[in-house]
Amino acid sequence: MKIEIWSDVVCPFCYIGKRKLEKALANFPQKEAIEIEWKSFQLNPDLKTNPNISTLEYLAESKGWSPEQAREISSQVAEMAESEGLTFNFGNAVVANTKNSHRLIHLAKEAGKGGEMKERLLKAYFTEGLNIDDASTLMTLGKEVGLNEESIKKLLESNQYEDAVDQDIYESRLIGVKGVPFFVLDRKYGISGAQPDEVFTQTLEKAWTEFAKENPQLTLVGDSADSCEIEGEC
Repeated sequence: MKIEIWSDVVCPFCYIGKRKLEKALANFPQKEAIEIEWKSFQLNPDLKTNPNISTLEYLAESKGWSPEQAREISSQVAEMAESEGLTFNFGNAVVANTKNSHRLIHLAKEAGKGGEMKERLLKAYFTEGLNIDDASTLMTLGKEVGLNEESIKKLLESNQYEDAVDQDIYESRLIGVKGVPFFVLDRKYGISGAQPDEVFTQTLEKAWTEFAKENPQLTLVGDSADSCEIEGEC
């Protein structure tokens, strides 16, 4: 069963929601039968990368908050993240456009490492204060999760996967996504935001129950016995 997740790399609740889903899956008996697909979403596609100001300064300016308000609200979000085992350092986070990060995730998906790349980028932004729109940083992060250096270089020197990113965003509009994170389970159930843990657990169980009814699997009875394999030995 597939779970599609629309999220942005600079969205704090996307990181928190990721952990909540992971907790639900950790206790789910059929977790090995779940496929996760990360979908691109940009909260501010027109944002200009600016490593000279912090995210706290940007939030205060863009939302009309005072510096004290920005620090207080960010501190509250950081506390929520801490309860999920995450460390948020908003004061060090670099204001960055996420288009190139999303393109890198698409490259990683082709190599079966989409989840690892998503996690690494989130940590780089929220915890380590790295510029996730910087070419050398993206090269380093991509190599860390095992991507081919030449493939990353080709990506960064072209517009590869831009169409894929745009398609994800267009698709999000078609299904009514107005904010992220947004989790779609088996194209039947949607979870908007970093909901309480029980919402993830209950929705996962409900979606699986329906999926299992529509996709019955054979149940093998007894231990393995003598047989002949296709084009193999008896």
